[in-house]
Amino acid sequence: MAKFVKSGEFKKLNVGFVLDEGQASPGDEYRVFYAERSPWQVVIKAVGIPGHGSRMYDNSAMENLMKSIVVINKFRDAEFDKVKAGVAMYSEVISANPVFLNSGIPSPTGYVMNMQPSEAEAGFDMRIPSTTDPDALRRRIAEEWAPAWRNMTFQISEKGPLRDFQGRPLVTHTNDSNPWWSVFKDAVTAAGGKLAKPEILASTTDARFMRQLGIPTIGFSPMKNTPILPHDHNEFLKDSVFLEGIAVYKSIITSLTSFSG
Repeated sequence: MAKFVKSGEFKKLNVGFVLDEGQASPGDEYRVFYAERSPWQVVIKAVGIPGHGSRMYDNSAMENLMKSIVVINKFRDAEFDKVKAGVAMYSEVISANPVFLNSGIPSPTGYVMNMQPSEAEAGFDMRIPSTTDPDALRRRIAEEWAPAWRNMTFQISEKGPLRDFQGRPLVTHTNDSNPWWSVFKDAVTAAGGKLAKPEILASTTDARFMRQLGIPTIGFSPMKNTPILPHDHNEFLKDSVFLEGIAVYKSIITSLTSFSG
């Protein structure tokens, strides 16, 4: 999708509004998403001075890396404390999940146990809400997570944008300032449905590439009274919910395609 939106074929479509995937709702209201979290992959690397035993402990790569991991875990806990306290939803905080740790001095019989490695690195899979200031987060990583004065470096791989072409957060307004939203909302109501409070999607979809172009995009799947089981071994949809969803889509598509505002 990142490449498709830059193509001539996409431009010829003259897209005004996008309806992307959403998520099931366990309750009677349909969930709707106006933004989502973008993935970052962050690798932090520490370089130390090779040595033996505890003599080089304070200068070791692993010791430096462990200090950073402690700082990152404190940040991670503080973010999810907001969720536990009800201050923010899960999708509204930054997640930083450790995914690999690489270090050690290999030998033919395994790793050497009495030698400090000269290098150590750790990888983190992050999800960044569109409301996050990316520059502030990069500064935090540079100053707190991988400070150069501790002989550390880092690399960030951003798997999608956090700002649109005008530098604005990747969000779609869900109020009267967005005429498409009013048409969409009224169409759901006309089909007998009710929308829950708009929220940020915790995961990532192609919607971010549409929002980057300034195209209003809503994540929506008419699946109520359904457990949230994406990619589960027994993901299912009741036949009555499926048929009701068709009626909702019929109302939405008819309203959106006839809108001339």
